[in-house]
Amino acid sequence: MSVIKKILVMAIIVITVSCQKSNEDIIFTESDIAVIPKPAKLLLNKGAFQFDENTKFILAAASQKEVTSVLIDKFKNVSGWNLDVLEQAPEENYVQFIIDKNLDDEAYKLNVGSNRILITSKGKAGFIYGVETLRQLLPVAIESSNSVSGTDWLIPNLTIEDQPRYKYRGLMLDVSRHFFEIAYLKKTIDRLAMLKMNVLHLHLVDDQGWRIEIKKYPKLTEVGAWRVDQEDKHWDGRYTTSADEKGTYGGFYTQDELKDLVAYAATKNIEIIPEIEMPAHVSSAIAAYPELSCHEKPIGVPSGGVWPITDIYCAGKEHTFEFLENVLEEVMEIFPSKYIHVGGDEATKTNWKKCPDCNKRMRSENLENVEELQSYFIKRMESFINSKGKRLIGWDEILEGGIAPEATVMSWRGTKGGLEAAKQGHDVIMTPGSHCYFDHYQGPQNEEPLAWGGYTPLSKVYTFDPVVEGMTAAEAKHVLGGQANLWSEQIKTTSHSEYMIFPRLAALSETLWSTKESRNWEDFSTRIVTMFERYDYLDINYAKSAYLVMEDVKIDMDTQKVTLALNNEFTDADIRYTLNDVKLTNAAVKYTEPLTINESTEIHASLFKNDVPVGVPFHTNIKFHKAVGKKLTFKEVYDDRYQGEGEFGMVNTLRGTKNFSDGHWQAWLGKDMEAVVDLGEDTSVQEVILGTLENQGPGIYFPTAVTVSVSTDGKNYKEVGVEKRAYAKNPSFDLKEFKISFEEQSVRYVKIFAKNLSKTPEGGNVWLFVDEIIIN
Repeated sequence: MSVIKKILVMAIIVITVSCQKSNEDIIFTESDIAVIPKPAKLLLNKGAFQFDENTKFILAAASQKEVTSVLIDKFKNVSGWNLDVLEQAPEENYVQFIIDKNLDDEAYKLNVGSNRILITSKGKAGFIYGVETLRQLLPVAIESSNSVSGTDWLIPNLTIEDQPRYKYRGLMLDVSRHFFEIAYLKKTIDRLAMLKMNVLHLHLVDDQGWRIEIKKYPKLTEVGAWRVDQEDKHWDGRYTTSADEKGTYGGFYTQDELKDLVAYAATKNIEIIPEIEMPAHVSSAIAAYPELSCHEKPIGVPSGGVWPITDIYCAGKEHTFEFLENVLEEVMEIFPSKYIHVGGDEATKTNWKKCPDCNKRMRSENLENVEELQSYFIKRMESFINSKGKRLIGWDEILEGGIAPEATVMSWRGTKGGLEAAKQGHDVIMTPGSHCYFDHYQGPQNEEPLAWGGYTPLSKVYTFDPVVEGMTAAEAKHVLGGQANLWSEQIKTTSHSEYMIFPRLAALSETLWSTKESRNWEDFSTRIVTMFERYDYLDINYAKSAYLVMEDVKIDMDTQKVTLALNNEFTDADIRYTLNDVKLTNAAVKYTEPLTINESTEIHASLFKNDVPVGVPFHTNIKFHKAVGKKLTFKEVYDDRYQGEGEFGMVNTLRGTKNFSDGHWQAWLGKDMEAVVDLGEDTSVQEVILGTLENQGPGIYFPTAVTVSVSTDGKNYKEVGVEKRAYAKNPSFDLKEFKISFEEQSVRYVKIFAKNLSKTPEGGNVWLFVDEIIIN
């Protein structure tokens, strides 16, 4: 060998040894580990494994190849590598799958050394989760769909022993109220697998749309899958459609599409559970086949909210059960899931009480009331489902009148139903609205897209525990796990859907997977920031609501001083603020205690991370005006249900939000508002502003006109201005200030008259909401 060749060989050896030594000397800390959900046991060791173009995947069975595709495809995107899958392990630089039949079904072990990675599992589920953990141990840039340069694909040497706390970890998507394409469902499945979730519950049937092809009953999709497009109106402000109106909004899945989706989900260890509602939430089916109802009258597919739900399946007619059994036969051919969800909730049984067929059924079955008739209905359907080797799930209303023998209860009205079912020996899936309804707001309503209501922030989701206080050890064994529900009345787009699901699903995944003892909000709130970075690369429209700064504001009317407290979901949050025209930079004042304000002041604030403001900045304007603390009289006093802060509620500087129950609003039902402000003495004024709210769903509308009149003696008034606004359809929630400016003049009394819309378009009484009368 020539001298030059010897030098080259030695150089290569030195470089190789140097790289190995440097990787073995790398020290990671626990703060570098940002895996969600948190593994059950993790031991961090010195050193690191580095992926490169020569890394191999070694499988124990050919069927495991699809599991490796998650990482192989990602490395191809970021580095252009085509990593090989082999049957025999080389000496080093490989990821190997090892089968251990003694492990639990979804458990896995991950052993990372500088030269190799071992993933041990009983079967596919554990290997999927081991690979997903590897993915989260890699730099966040692994999620990029484009080439990435300058990144060392290192993960720390460690040992993980991991398995789920609960075997049922689910997400429900409502595809009935608004329809979502198969491509989005597949994306959601990928994201569920990333968080080690294992159930996708599809709400395929509801009043507003039937979404699954049933070949024996083609009208279910020809008619039931389409509704009159009223998307420009609030969900609860849509007119009742007739049977002869043609629907144009909707869609459905073919059986082939759903079979393909089921097969795709299986590659990610995700079971898809179909929900076929009964006996209520089925107007779409009755619109297609009116003979399924008690009255047999044609109806249209509802375009929006329905309450009470009286168009339900007739429990007295035998052909109702024949129809449902035929439908479920086809459903079960598509979905191999262990469970069939039948809903069973919110059935208003008005028609059953007067239906001859239902009354005949009650007599023949010795049933005392319609609640027992619903129990008969569910038990009969359970018997059929069980005969096909499946099990029934229903919402907790199936407890009413007596529960079906083998039924599993999904407890949504709090946890009481789940506790009762467990006491009776039934399996339970906890999904209380308080923690698991992702159609609720997750931040201040003024800063959030439209949601159904309620307030379920990220930190609250993280406190969820399916086993509730009062359960015995035997009862707790019946708790299978938990589930998030995203009802889609207000969710029209996939972008909005993502916003409501993420990052709250990450919090829920940890409550269902990780040990209760290992959970810690401060630790999680650090790891979730890394997950946000992954979501950025994955182009997920996740909510940054946890970054939002919120206020708690009060006024002492005796001293006329406002106290403003700022807070955030994150513990020990670095909140900084500025006042008035000062820009919000890293030089802003660190918030440490509530601010006391006694003059008109603008407050700007933000959460800071690493000296950089994050999230949407907070802004509020405390306006001290000439009416603050002045005597206020009304021609008609406000409604007892919405009294705001009482006597000075409209002259206290405190403004309401889009949440009409926030305690700052005063309201009138079916009446105009007429208020007189006594300024105490002649005062120079030139402007009056009235703050109002519109939320047409619950019947809150802007006034159609606001008129201002002034007086020096409180008897003789002169009109000085009016602002009119014609009624307009509004599917959102909005705040509006009616501003009336006029020539400056000295007056003592100011009269404000707000004209209420006489009736809603549907004929109901209208609410008028006001938060502040500002006089300048």
